[in-house]
Amino acid sequence: MTIFDGSPLGKATDYPDRYDASLLFAVSRAPQRAALGIQGHLPFSGCDLWNAYEITWLDPRGRPRLAIGEFKVRAESPAMVESKSLKLYLGSFAQEPVASGAELGRRIATDLTRVCGDAVAVALTPGANFHTTIPLRAVPLGTESIDDTDVTIDASDPDPALLAHADAPVDETLSSSLFRSTCPVTGQPDYADVFIRYRGPRIERAGLLRYLVSFRRHAAFHEACVERIFVDITERCRPEWLSVYARFMRRGGIDINPFRSNFEPAPTANIRTPRQ
Repeated sequence: MTIFDGSPLGKATDYPDRYDASLLFAVSRAPQRAALGIQGHLPFSGCDLWNAYEITWLDPRGRPRLAIGEFKVRAESPAMVESKSLKLYLGSFAQEPVASGAELGRRIATDLTRVCGDAVAVALTPGANFHTTIPLRAVPLGTESIDDTDVTIDASDPDPALLAHADAPVDETLSSSLFRSTCPVTGQPDYADVFIRYRGPRIERAGLLRYLVSFRRHAAFHEACVERIFVDITERCRPEWLSVYARFMRRGGIDINPFRSNFEPAPTANIRTPRQ
């Protein structure tokens, strides 16, 4: 029996349009973290910030209503939600009468909290307020892209030995839009903009780019990829402090944005990159 038994991933699926909380499927974080040598106390804090753009339901008069959902799952939660099951769950509200958007938000928060084993914060922006959603911003201010680094890349699987650093200490934020990994069940590609903020010995750009690109055919969930990057940089480059933030492109109307840090709180503003 695997952690995916019972999951809708990789299977022919019906798309119910009446509320069904049993569609949600939990994935334990423990086995993925054990593979990284993480046992007990976490070396980071953070959250997984999910944006859902295809939420619809019926009001008491049968009129469709729309919302964009923001779900924040703490990194400390024992489980995360498998993304296809979340898509199916949210879709099950399509023909479901709900008294109000506030009631829908409470119901979603209750169900996600049950599945994740930890309180999940839910915020819904109703259709009438879509124009107030947070504007795009390309990258955090002061970020240096490493994508044009002059380098030959032949790595085919993540290897922390690709990472190197110099002695000179710096305080900087690096980014790459070349990140790609694959779903561990379906093999579908996942693309992301990755931001690495740190203080400590200067990370060598060519090695970092080789390392990030080496995930290109690596099969892992978004959250596991970010935690692996955090652990590998911590062990190989020895920064005094470190944050890793990935903004993934959406699939099925949902994008997932894991943030892990050992010194700063999760971002308070849900600011999208241009590709999102």
